[in-house]
Amino acid sequence: MRGQTRRASLVEALVNIVAGSALAFALNMTVLPALGVGITAAQSLAATAAFTVASLARSYALRRLFNYWSTRT
Repeated sequence: MRGQTRRASLVEALVNIVAGSALAFALNMTVLPALGVGITAAQSLAATAAFTVASLARSYALRRLFNYWSTRT
């Protein structure tokens, strides 16, 4: 059985990250103020963008690693 292509891995990771980023932004804007941490929309967007880049790289690398392991015979 052939594993997932690199492109399919990237598309899956991107969709996952976009959904996660939207959730992270919304949580930043609601949870942090509830904890007493003041945050502007611009600050939340900047933090979300930084974590999104890191998450995309992590997700893609792990997907490729697991794909490699699953296709070795």
